[in-house]
Amino acid sequence: MVVASIKDEARKLVENLPSDATWEDVHYQIYFRQAVEAGRKDSDENRVVTQVEARRRFGLAES
Repeated sequence: MVVASIKDEARKLVENLPSDATWEDVHYQIYFRQAVEAGRKDSDENRVVTQVEARRRFGLAES
């Protein structure tokens, strides 16, 4: 599998934005992409907790 470079991925991201996109839109898309990739990496490396455990850690009652 060929992995595209970050530069190529950024180019695709910008090309998929509407023509009236703002710098804020660009920033948000990059932030969102980074967050998703970080979450996938954590999941792949088994650094996750169940929803029940997360609620317990934050002191939230189970619903």
